[in-house]
Formats: sequence, structure tokens, C-alpha cells
Amino acid sequence: MTDITIWHNARCSKSRQTLALLKEKGFEPSVHEYLKEAPERTQILQALVKLGMGAHDLIRTGESLYKELGFSKETPDKVLVQAMHENPILIERPIVFANDKAAIGRPPEQVLDIL
Repeated sequence: MTDITIWHNARCSKSRQTLALLKEKGFEPSVHEYLKEAPERTQILQALVKLGMGAHDLIRTGESLYKELGFSKETPDKVLVQAMHENPILIERPIVFANDKAAIGRPPEQVLDIL
């Protein structure tokens, strides 16, 4: 059985839907409530590599904190990664990790591609 981890926010409908989909498909993922225990910078960097994207693609630009911090497309990845570590609400969710890959559950079915 594949080891699966989900960075989960129980208050997010897409996160709940993704977790339910995984369970419906017979998987029992390890649930990491990333708002309660923020991922380390190295974990965020590893997620970016597995997702094949830059930090700006993973950050929630619609979050009011993004604007309050004065971020833009020009903000360096290093700054964004630090901000996501310090303020995990900025991390797009949910992220599912399996088979040394990762996928964002938007839509939830997208995570099935890495299983």
C-alpha cells in the first residue's frame, strides 16, 4: 500500500472533499493539519519540487495576509517560502503526497493522478 500524506485544513471544503475521495478509493492517508503544525521551510521546498512549481504558484494570493505583507509576482521564492512557514494559512490546500510526487486537490480528483 502506498504511503499517502495530506496537508489538510478541516475548515476547507476542497480539503475535506479530497480526504473523503482518498478514503472512498480505499486509501488511509496520514493527515497533517498544517495550520496547527506549520511545515518547515525544507518541507515546503520539497513540496514545491514534487509539485513542479514555484512558491508563488503555491501561495494563496487571495488571502488578505498576502496583500497585507505586500507580496506580488516579483516577490522572491525565498521570501514566500518563509512567509508560508510562518503563516501556513498562505499555503494552497490541500496537498497530497504519494509515490515521491505531490498534487494539489483543486479539483480533488487531481490527486488521483499521483496514486
